Amino acid sequence: MQVTTSEDSSIAGMVHHKIHDYRWTALGMLPHEDPQPRYLRPVSTAATLNFAATLAQSARLWEEFDPTFAADCLAKAEIAWQAALDHPEIYAEYTPGSGGPGGGPYNDDYVGDEFYWAACELYITTGKSEYKDYLMSSSHYLEMPAKMGGTNEDDGLWGCFTWGTTAGLGTISLALVDNGLPASEIQKAKSNIAQAADAWLANIEDQGYRLPIKQAETIESGYPWGSNSFILNMMVVMAYARDFTGNDKYYNGILDSISYLLGRNAMDQSYVTGYGSRPLSNPHDRFWTPQTSAKWPAPPAGIVSGGPNSRFQDPTINAAGLKDTPPQKCFIDHTDSWSTNEITVNWNAPFAWVAAYLDENQGVVITTNYGDVNADGDVNSTDVTILKRIVLRKYNGSYDEKAADVNTDGSVDSTDVTILKRFVLRKIKELPF
Repeated sequence: MQVTTSEDSSIAGMVHHKIHDYRWTALGMLPHEDPQPRYLRPVSTAATLNFAATLAQSARLWEEFDPTFAADCLAKAEIAWQAALDHPEIYAEYTPGSGGPGGGPYNDDYVGDEFYWAACELYITTGKSEYKDYLMSSSHYLEMPAKMGGTNEDDGLWGCFTWGTTAGLGTISLALVDNGLPASEIQKAKSNIAQAADAWLANIEDQGYRLPIKQAETIESGYPWGSNSFILNMMVVMAYARDFTGNDKYYNGILDSISYLLGRNAMDQSYVTGYGSRPLSNPHDRFWTPQTSAKWPAPPAGIVSGGPNSRFQDPTINAAGLKDTPPQKCFIDHTDSWSTNEITVNWNAPFAWVAAYLDENQGVVITTNYGDVNADGDVNSTDVTILKRIVLRKYNGSYDEKAADVNTDGSVDSTDVTILKRFVLRKIKELPF
């Protein structure tokens, strides 16, 4: 395991930002047939910190099974951390041609979140005060964003973390793994995770197709590249919110979100191969590409595609005549549409995680506590007040729509308010009524 491949000793311990071919290869090419030379791109602070965070976490995970390897992981993580401290501003910036003809730029010119994430993982693994002091002084301390900000391409997008926005990963680790932070701080991390999930539940309630993302406000378009991955990462956080609070409203949010991915969307399209009445068939991949040639295999079941991207970044989607189409319909199931139909590790990983979570919890029966409009476990006057505001269209928060329909007639209206008020005053014995 190497943390530097450079002859320049001044950057010892730094990690190269990426490696890729000199030029893009065509679809339908086996790795051993690739004629392109591969090049290491320069080191970056972001890559070095991502390495440190990942290796620090790996040290914990492998310690029980391979202590020697775990120790090596931790040693390399600490070397990388120190190298990043010594070189805190080596950015992978975007400039014309910075990606090279054979790979994307993966530009990231803000690394405060990467420093926080790495400090969290190193503190949990080592217990050292230097890492604790660093993470507690970070502006990202215990943060779980519902909407991302900053200076990179994630700015203004609904979501929690991506390859370029990583603070939420550190907060999840602090909330999950025993460490030396006070119990009150751990609880704050868990509360912040639940608050982010609450914001996404409000988005679900506010949209006809019941999904947790909305159109972006600060980019020139509505849905970003890999929009499905934003939803999947949100589902991971909603799962933790459910585990931390015991509130099944977050589980319902996961079910709404997976329903969107499996076909309850404006495209009437499952974005997963092999599942749904209209499953994904032609993802952008260099091996699973039967559209390129019949000699290449169809994709196996269980792969998720990036999904709608209203920035029209590939020739195939541009030629499809969708320029004036709503963002949720900016998608084409074609192997050449790399900006809408790509399959990648970084959105199939959370998909595998979410699928496993749903599988583990498939025996859970979600019951409706009628009248518990705010889903806090009690039916009281607060629920009456919220229900009144819902009916008057003055309430913008999340709520349990099924619980609000206390007479189960399929609509939430003034009749439900009257019935719920009578129940709270004990003039009705049970709900639904």
